[in-house]
Amino acid sequence: MRFLDDHRPPYDLTYDDVFMVPRRSGVASRYDVDLSQQPGRGDGTGTTIPLVVANMTAVSGRRMAETMARRGGLAVIPQDIPLDVVAEVVAWVKERHPVFETPIALDPHHTVSDALALLPKRSHRAAVVVEDGRPVGVVTEADCLGVDRFTQVADVMSAEMTTLKHSMEPREAFDVLHASRHRLAPAVDDDGALVGILTRTGALRSTIYAPALDDRGRLRVAAAIGVNGDVAGKARRLLDLGVDTLVVDTAHGHQERMLEALTAVRALDPGVPVVAGNVVAADGVRDLVEAGADIIKVGVGPGAMCTTRMMTGVGRPQLSAVLECAAAARTLGKHVWADGGVRHPRDVALALAAGASQVMVGSWFAGTHESPGDLHVGADGRSYKESFGMASARAVANRTSTETAFDRARKGLYEEGISSSRMFLDPARPGVEDLVDEICSGVRSAATYAGAHDLAELHERAVLGVQSAAGFAEGRPLPAGW
Repeated sequence: MRFLDDHRPPYDLTYDDVFMVPRRSGVASRYDVDLSQQPGRGDGTGTTIPLVVANMTAVSGRRMAETMARRGGLAVIPQDIPLDVVAEVVAWVKERHPVFETPIALDPHHTVSDALALLPKRSHRAAVVVEDGRPVGVVTEADCLGVDRFTQVADVMSAEMTTLKHSMEPREAFDVLHASRHRLAPAVDDDGALVGILTRTGALRSTIYAPALDDRGRLRVAAAIGVNGDVAGKARRLLDLGVDTLVVDTAHGHQERMLEALTAVRALDPGVPVVAGNVVAADGVRDLVEAGADIIKVGVGPGAMCTTRMMTGVGRPQLSAVLECAAAARTLGKHVWADGGVRHPRDVALALAAGASQVMVGSWFAGTHESPGDLHVGADGRSYKESFGMASARAVANRTSTETAFDRARKGLYEEGISSSRMFLDPARPGVEDLVDEICSGVRSAATYAGAHDLAELHERAVLGVQSAAGFAEGRPLPAGW
């Protein structure tokens, strides 16, 4: 990557401060762009799209991990989740089908009230009614309207459904759904037992995205640990559970405790990529790599839920941080993840152009059906979920639940971050897959403008220019109907 006319300003830059210059390109289609971590050139995580869900309690859970891995990304289970719960989550994700979505399953005697409580957890708003392990009908929100809440779903479900064979290719499944005029259908095995559910859009996506699979063909999942307590013991337990990437995480990654934690983790010979952070400068990268990190998380203060810069004055504009850290990591044969500060697909493309192998997304994904929080409806009728920062009072309370009341109260005095924020679901893009489509479309298009066939070429060929605030504003679309 280089700057236009080799003019690099003497001050640090955010994503909003720059633009990418189109170059002569031989890439004819967005679908010709490879977003995967190529063997021998990638960061070892095995992803097929460069997106990682941040290890935030309000964002990353089992549904998020399943869905992101199916589309080629990776989700990091947060460090404040109890290990026995993490074990359940990892086992659950590993058992999910790489093509078919895990459905909401109801038995015929469940009530309409039961169905209505669960249907909002899926973007398609449908559940499969199952008897003796076999689907007997499909129930949707429309089926439940104007019906007594104690009515059994067997009385409102649609029994005239199409089923898909588990061995069907996605294109074939789409054609079956299209011919039958159904928007979704249960998938069954050779014995007729329920395997999953597939929508028309899901079938299309399965022709575009490749799942992130481990060497046994199971969906990949990552998990985080902190730098305090029995770091080696926690790391060993996570590795035994089958975690595919281990993230050693703390807000200030360039500290002695992090170096000690990394040394302890590396001594385990983990056999999976070890990620550590966060830092914003080259010397932090070099120290963490020397201590045993394969990948460095870059970013202090750019996140939507983070108040670090306003509270402490500490941090760095994210694009410059990624540029410097990625360059330092590359000289050592390592990689960086850009963590925080992305609000638009352009920001993801710019982070990758700056040299990141992955881009971490947190709050942007909080307002989706797949995030762990309960779905609420405001007085204005808009659906939302609650999100919070990982240094906030709410997060600190979760992490210190086993400590004495005195110690918890004492730590609570110095919390940072936002404890509660409403993340509204976009009616046009209510699921994380909708956002993945939007992001990957933007990144692929950016690569075609740069003449890049893959992420390595995007970094090599990208030319960035510096713009004013007016330049950034000029690029924003005007409201429809102005």
